[in-house]
Amino acid sequence: MWIALTVLMAQTVTADLIVTGANIVTLDVAKSRPEAMAVKDGRILALGSAASLRQLRGPSTRMLNAAGKTIVPGFNDAHLHANPTYGFESPLGSVDLRPGAVKSMAELIARLQEKAKIVPKGGWIFGERYEDTKLGRHPNRRDLDQVSTEHYILLRHSSGHVSTVNSLALETAKVSKATKDPVGGAFDREADGTPNGVLREGAARLIVVRECPPFPVATREQMRDGLIATMQAYLAKGITSITDAGTAPWGLRAMQDVVRSGAAAPRMNVLMSTSYVEGLEELNLEQGFGDERLRISGVKVFQGNSLSGATCWVSEPYEGRPDYFGIPPARSQADLNLLIEKIHRAGLQAAVHANGDREIAMVLDAIEMVQRKYPRADARHRIEHASIMPVALMQRAKRLGILLALHSYLYEHGDKMEVYGAKRFSILHATRTAWDLGIKIPGNSDSPVSVADPLLRIESMVTRRSAEGKVYAAEQRLTAEEALTAFTVHSAYASFEENLKGTLEAGKLADFVVLGADPLHVDVQKIKDIRVERTFVGGRELYVAPSI
Repeated sequence: MWIALTVLMAQTVTADLIVTGANIVTLDVAKSRPEAMAVKDGRILALGSAASLRQLRGPSTRMLNAAGKTIVPGFNDAHLHANPTYGFESPLGSVDLRPGAVKSMAELIARLQEKAKIVPKGGWIFGERYEDTKLGRHPNRRDLDQVSTEHYILLRHSSGHVSTVNSLALETAKVSKATKDPVGGAFDREADGTPNGVLREGAARLIVVRECPPFPVATREQMRDGLIATMQAYLAKGITSITDAGTAPWGLRAMQDVVRSGAAAPRMNVLMSTSYVEGLEELNLEQGFGDERLRISGVKVFQGNSLSGATCWVSEPYEGRPDYFGIPPARSQADLNLLIEKIHRAGLQAAVHANGDREIAMVLDAIEMVQRKYPRADARHRIEHASIMPVALMQRAKRLGILLALHSYLYEHGDKMEVYGAKRFSILHATRTAWDLGIKIPGNSDSPVSVADPLLRIESMVTRRSAEGKVYAAEQRLTAEEALTAFTVHSAYASFEENLKGTLEAGKLADFVVLGADPLHVDVQKIKDIRVERTFVGGRELYVAPSI
């Protein structure tokens, strides 16, 4: 609701910032579209006409004429991985292997060879986010041996759930034809059974924990500065809040260092990694501990594998592979029940990674069990990704009050859906089904699995079109307003912050974005092309596009 200006004037209140001449998409219940907004002490003071809000101007008030541009609530990426950004020349820096950087196996090898020139022999070379569907296959040890036989090489697939290493890493870790697949993981093998370097899920841990040299470790200052670079890239995309999914103590410390530094950054929520549940419980740190800049939302749990990596556990076989149902989770139902119970009873929110329908069913069973034993109103437990979800599972999730942080990455990864067969496309990332059931679907990128670019993510939810032009299950499309709501209103709800952010209303945090066009009225295939012109967090302008 708009604050009565007569009351404000009687109190001689003056605004810190007044924005006029704007097309303001408030996303409030009334769908109001005021032309001006006033900000005071980091919060929205009032919305209304430009003429009325100019009465709140004082000697130090900043006046901003939006010149007809569109203002929306700040984008809130409800599930990403905020990794520090390091340069190519840094020993900590990975080689970018995304399709925009390498388009063939030969280019991938050449790019890694450039990195090998600056990494000392015996050190690690890392590569990130290659896509097997674009390259034609996964790189294997023979490819990486062309890069170097004197460095250790580790590449990560775009899903993050498949890795590739060279022969030196396999040999040093004593992984051979005789090595059995670990529980919850698998080695791809050559015709004679020798591992070919492609490691699925938990198989990668055998390389890390065995005889290979340790990975290089960043100093505290390097980590802080690298994380600041990442946060500023988020601001340039209009992201004013994030939820980091699976945070370790060192990551939480780095975020604290970013806040203390005073550097420009979005607000940060964290879902702590499962390994630290007991520490949170001992310290009595319940959901919401922290402040408006940095807070704990809950605990991230892995219970399942990857959709885009083709390892998630499903009830029907993969297309063309009648005997393959994915890789079952390493954690049993009984152990999952105990873990969810621990999180639930500690007053924390469980955010459980699960993609395949068999994995999701396990999660629903665990949450239903714990709510039956220890009822807790409005726990807002979450399933992260929930990628293959028939209607019956959706309906169970609705009954249990579960939120679904569904993927919005079809633009980049639509081709990864092909391995599940066209008959399943309608239950893959089923956003329309969830929306129509009234399930909150907090918008997210799962960056770096897909780029942290909310406008691209919104377009993907609206069109369900891949970069190659194929549409996957058009019946699951959202409207532009619904997709925008997912990335604002629903994301705020997911972290129990709906009274602070998500809409532009008096009293809420002044987190907003100035856009070059209205995403609700442009051609839906051009939403991703809208320019983020300015990003404000708490009324502070933390990003301005070049040439403005």
